[in-house]
Amino acid sequence: MLAQVSPWYAHAAQRLTTAPAHALTPPARMEWTTHPGLGPGAELLGRDLRGKRLLELGCGPGHNVAHLAHHHKAPTTGVDLIGLQVRRARSHYGHITGTTFSAGHALHHLQATTQTFDAIYSVFGAIGLVPPALLLAEISRHLAPGGVLAFSLPHPARAGRHPSPDDHPREDYVTMPDRTRHPIARWEYDAHRWAAHLSRTGLRITSALDLRHPRLDPWPTTLLITARKR
Repeated sequence: MLAQVSPWYAHAAQRLTTAPAHALTPPARMEWTTHPGLGPGAELLGRDLRGKRLLELGCGPGHNVAHLAHHHKAPTTGVDLIGLQVRRARSHYGHITGTTFSAGHALHHLQATTQTFDAIYSVFGAIGLVPPALLLAEISRHLAPGGVLAFSLPHPARAGRHPSPDDHPREDYVTMPDRTRHPIARWEYDAHRWAAHLSRTGLRITSALDLRHPRLDPWPTTLLITARKR
C-alpha cells in the first residue's frame, strides 16, 4: 500500500501509459543528471568495474544498471520502491546478462540482505528521500572496505533556493509526466552537511560536484557526491 500511494507510483504509472515498456539497448553512457552527457560517467565508481558487485538504490527504469552490466561487465542490482518501475526495468533490460531488478524500500532491502558491494550508487534515487542517518549507516555496512558510494541529488541551491539549515527534511515537489506536481519530503543538505553525515558512518567524502547545463541552467541543478569507506 505504501508504494501505491507514493507520488513515485503515480509517476511510473503515467510513464507506462505514455511509453509502454519494451526491450531496449543499454545506453552507451552512465548519467548522473537530467542532461545527457553532463558531468562524469561510470568512472566515478572505479577505473575497472569488471566483475565488481554494484547496487543502485532507486533504479527507476534501469538504464544505468543496464549500462554497467553490459558495457563494464559488472553484476549490478537495481532496487526500486515501485513494482511498476521494476517491471518496466525488467521489460527494458531483463535480457542483459548481469542485471538484477528487485522491488522494495532501499532501507529495508539493505537491512534484509547479507551481500556486500564494491560500489553503491543513487541517481536522484533513495538518498535524500530516506532519513540519511539510517540509510547511510546501512550503506556503509554493506560496502566492502575501500568501496565507493556515489549519489546525485537535486542541488540545494537550484532555482535560487538555499540548503537546509538543519538536519530536518523540507517539503519539495516531484513533477509528473503530465506536469502536475506532488509534494514530497526531501533532505536538502550542502556538501559540508553531507560530509558530516557520511563521516559518522565511516565514509569519507572524496568529491562534491556542482553541476549545471552551461546554456540552460542559471543555477547548479545537481549535487554529485562521491565517498569511500575507510
